[in-house]
Amino acid sequence: MNVLPTVFLRRLVLLSLVGFHLAISAGSAAAADRLPNIVLIVADDMGYGDMSSQGAKGFSTPNLDKLGEEGTRLTSFYVAQPVCTASRAAFLSGCYPNRVSLQGALNHTSKNGIHPDEYLLPEMLKDKGYATAGLGKWHLGTVMEFWPTRNGFDEWFGTPYSNDNTKYHPVLADEMPPFPLYEGESVIELDPDQSQFTKRITDKAVSFIERNQDRPFFLYVPHIMPHVPIFASLQFRGKTEHGLYGDVLEELDWSVGQILAAIDRLKLTDDTIVIFFSDNGPWPSYGEHAGDAGPLREGKLTTFEGGVRVPCIMRWPGHIPAGRVCDEPVMAIDLLPTLTKIVGGTLPTKKIDGLDISDVLLKPDGQTPHEALFFYAGTELQAIRQGKWKLHFAHPYITVAGEPGKGGKPSNWGQNKAQSITQSGIEGIASRHGGRVEQLELSLFDLSVDPGETTNVAAQHPDIVARMKKLAGPIRKDLGDSLTGVKGSGVREAGWVK
Repeated sequence: MNVLPTVFLRRLVLLSLVGFHLAISAGSAAAADRLPNIVLIVADDMGYGDMSSQGAKGFSTPNLDKLGEEGTRLTSFYVAQPVCTASRAAFLSGCYPNRVSLQGALNHTSKNGIHPDEYLLPEMLKDKGYATAGLGKWHLGTVMEFWPTRNGFDEWFGTPYSNDNTKYHPVLADEMPPFPLYEGESVIELDPDQSQFTKRITDKAVSFIERNQDRPFFLYVPHIMPHVPIFASLQFRGKTEHGLYGDVLEELDWSVGQILAAIDRLKLTDDTIVIFFSDNGPWPSYGEHAGDAGPLREGKLTTFEGGVRVPCIMRWPGHIPAGRVCDEPVMAIDLLPTLTKIVGGTLPTKKIDGLDISDVLLKPDGQTPHEALFFYAGTELQAIRQGKWKLHFAHPYITVAGEPGKGGKPSNWGQNKAQSITQSGIEGIASRHGGRVEQLELSLFDLSVDPGETTNVAAQHPDIVARMKKLAGPIRKDLGDSLTGVKGSGVREAGWVK
């Protein structure tokens, strides 16, 4: 029997250990060099008070609560405008929506959309080698020139606009076309079962994560719910004390849980940034089928806090502090420049308005880089937030016309003549959705003690009013303001088709 010399054996063991060490080191370096996955989940018309951690009643959101415990809950996170298209245009482009000329909400008659020259978040990430998928509501253009697959998404499943632009519209159902559901650039169903939207979107989200676990991915999940009309699947229907709206929110929370579970199961948790927020506040005129803005005033379509301050959670283990509540004022337009910084991407060559808020996210004492945040409704500059102060210029706004609606119908349903869906001004919207138009005087609110914007303290603080009025000059010159008749020099055209 041949026996290997002792010296040779020792060398063999030593070489094996060195090889093992190098393999481990290479693996660690590869893990460290891996770009973080990004999962962006956006609810539609969810209220600031619609999470258990922020006062929800009659239903629970355990998965969102857990996400908040593992990450940071941002309690002064704003969207740029309190309505669907404008909000999405802003956080995907990094611009105030007025800069890219997409205010309001597009519908099936719209011929405009996000301009092909705008460099969006999914395009930046795709250029960095990310796999990209969008699942839910697009709302940045109904024709192929403006489609998700032409704007950086490898995969798309969802709808072109809101789910009330259908046979379920509360007052204009007879003039609505069949509701199209797309896979990629093809319509795969007309008037699909809306109670299955959340489940189908979730299943596709999990599949996308599984198929792309070995490369960096960007998963964008702009949910169709809880925008009215609301639907829950049989598994969740009738389960909460809050009624159908509570059922819908618990299903959305379940969806978040399924996505997080897939990330955990594939051991991607530490390598994945998860961001959750709502596109704007709730729609109060729909009563029991609408969300709750909690302590905040009004909701969707208004620049009061209930319309523009939304629930938001961000998690990235080992980077974003866990269990923190951060009240620094930031805006969804900041996502593009912040994520670009984190992944080493390229910023758009055209001017954007968002700022890098990585210090706010990654440092316990990080402060907002914004001198002020500006709030437009349509083309009207209506409000400014600076620190604890919120200044509203005198402006019209929509409020609930009477008693909040029931059963999916808006306030005063059947009592007002609804204007055509092509009438997108404030009066037209109010006529279709149970609103009435009121006028607000110049108002200053101290949000640190009055988040509900109930007490106008402008007379007591003329110096603050004067200082904040001065802030409006440059933004009006840049982006315009129809309240004062100023045309902005920095406004870019939206895309249009004939």
